[in-house]
Amino acid sequence: MSDTARPQPGTIGWTDLTVPDAERVRDFYAAVAGWNPAPVDMGGYGDYTMTTDHGTPIAGVCHARGANADLPPVWLVYITVADVDASVARCEESGGELLVPPKNMGGEGRYAVIRDPAGAVAALYQPGE
Repeated sequence: MSDTARPQPGTIGWTDLTVPDAERVRDFYAAVAGWNPAPVDMGGYGDYTMTTDHGTPIAGVCHARGANADLPPVWLVYITVADVDASVARCEESGGELLVPPKNMGGEGRYAVIRDPAGAVAALYQPGE
């Protein structure tokens, strides 16, 4: 997640792309979109926060390993919710599917990955305190 203002429930709080070769995709978006990569230490390897020329965080480009090993290789939006567990329960009650159960992100909050009834994938993100 970015270091900008705390996202509000119902908003898109962040976007990540998780792929097997993050360096190649990082370089692709640096060339195509003009984004600048900023390394993020993942304890043994690095992921990337992509920023504008002014340093504004735009998105993440991540390796499909560690906590991200189960994420699909799609631009994954993180929809901010007040309570990720309650939102996951409502997802399943409403015909959706849980793909990645709620996980902690250290002090940054919690997330889960869901599939809606049409098959689209999104993450639910509950900001940390």
